[in-house]
Amino acid sequence: MRIDETHRKWFIGSLVGLAVAVVVYVPYSRSSPQGAGGGTTMGLIYGSVAFAFMIFAGLLGARKKVPIWRLGRAQAWMRGHLWLGFVSFPLIVLHSGFHFGVGLTKALMWLFAVVFVSGIVGAVLQHFMPRITTQRIPLETIYEQIGRVRLQLMEEAISLVDEAYALLHGDVSQANEQQRAASASAGTMGGLTVASGMQVDEEASAELKQFFQGEIQPFLAQSGSHGHVLADRNRAQAMFRQLRTLLPPNLHSTVDDLENICEEKREIDQQARYHRVLHGWLLVHIPASYALLILGAVHAVMALRY
Repeated sequence: MRIDETHRKWFIGSLVGLAVAVVVYVPYSRSSPQGAGGGTTMGLIYGSVAFAFMIFAGLLGARKKVPIWRLGRAQAWMRGHLWLGFVSFPLIVLHSGFHFGVGLTKALMWLFAVVFVSGIVGAVLQHFMPRITTQRIPLETIYEQIGRVRLQLMEEAISLVDEAYALLHGDVSQANEQQRAASASAGTMGGLTVASGMQVDEEASAELKQFFQGEIQPFLAQSGSHGHVLADRNRAQAMFRQLRTLLPPNLHSTVDDLENICEEKREIDQQARYHRVLHGWLLVHIPASYALLILGAVHAVMALRY
């Protein structure tokens, strides 16, 4: 894994700082008459440094909301948010002398644990999920455009089915060029005349209509595909193979196009799921982080005053 220079500097600096804090903690905890704790001089130093790191990590959100602030590069802020946020948790543990305490202190420690774990989960997801998405969905769609693409797929499918209906009912003028060519060369098959003067194949028309209205249209209309039979690629392929046996050969290209549309719908649904996974951790991390900053400030004021 290649690490950029900014990332490397923050990584090394954070590890060195944490190592120094641990080395200092050992003689401090042994020489303190009442043991290590947040009320000692060193305990207050650990706590103050950790809280300063937490504030810096929290300011990343403010910088994103006000991009005109030219306070360093965005990449440096992101790396600092990651590594200083990571180091702040062990510093708080050293500040407390490895005790969770009671009351507000205990609540703060558990809240910090939630922020710490969710941050690690988020960092892992942000590292691996984009690569997984690129590998599994080569033609990735802009996430904000997924709804629009879904509507376009629906319109395309409706147009294809309308053309197929026209061909089945003998109106070659409404069929596309590929269907006309297939019809002209197919002759008569299964009692259906596919050249000019075609008779209506009611059975094929009914099968296509039932499959489109019962399966394809609901699948394309819903925002997700969970639980739908066409969401399973293998089952979908079997269903489209069956549909081809029910339709004349000159409409097999239409079936192919409809199958490709459903495949594209499965891909954008998968992309939407990946996006929710990639950003879902923020629903925990961000509220917990701001709650931690507020309660941490209350804890600091109370500790200094009392």
